[in-house]
Amino acid sequence: MKASERQRIILDLVQTREANVEQLTEALGVSEATIRRDLAALHKQRRLVRTYGGATALVGVHEPEASLEERKAARREQKETIALAAAAHVHDGDTVMLDGGTTCAALARHLAVRKDLHVLTNNLLAVTTLANAPGVHVTLLGGDLRRSSMSTIGPLAELLLTRVSVDKAFLGADGVVAGFGLCEASAPQASLKDCMIRRAAQIIVLADADKLGRARQQHWTPIERDWRLITAMSASEDALAPFRALPQVVVELAGESAPR
Repeated sequence: MKASERQRIILDLVQTREANVEQLTEALGVSEATIRRDLAALHKQRRLVRTYGGATALVGVHEPEASLEERKAARREQKETIALAAAAHVHDGDTVMLDGGTTCAALARHLAVRKDLHVLTNNLLAVTTLANAPGVHVTLLGGDLRRSSMSTIGPLAELLLTRVSVDKAFLGADGVVAGFGLCEASAPQASLKDCMIRRAAQIIVLADADKLGRARQQHWTPIERDWRLITAMSASEDALAPFRALPQVVVELAGESAPR
């Protein structure tokens, strides 16, 4: 991995919280000496703040959330390919969770032809797609409407999740960072994802290549168990390396790997 790419990932990682050298070493799969050199270089460039044994971000570095229409248009081909790969993990008779977001909405289109399928979701785009699918039973998570994503969030949605369990949960995110988890624009989104993770036998994260290592929002959902990442074949090896280095993560490139 080139130093510039490694340092970009470090900057994304320290947006989550103060990170120590040991955490960064594990996340990037390099030596402590390499991490210390990178931290010294980034500190000299005034791009992060060194702390005892690690580093933290400069205050206030985050991105505005993209609109729903912008997200629908962005990387549409990648999302369709990822959704198709995700659908291969779903079998007739399954109970599955679909998170909010446009990639999970794309997955819903591939599930509309299934039989004896139960879908629980907070994604109103997915509900619209599945409403007339005769073989799919849909349970909508109630709660507060989040207009910017056309999804539901909040205590009522979380309460329903305490009463159910699913075979597989398909999660989207604004960003996904190896060793840290899923990045979101609001605390209720991050909290609901945590509830979804707790109620699912299998966790599958759907993220296009641009979301790998991206940590430009301020709220986080850790994934502290085995999970699968499905991303695009266009993702660089530098971006994939931190995920491949984690024993609890299976990396699948859409169009390449068969489910296992």
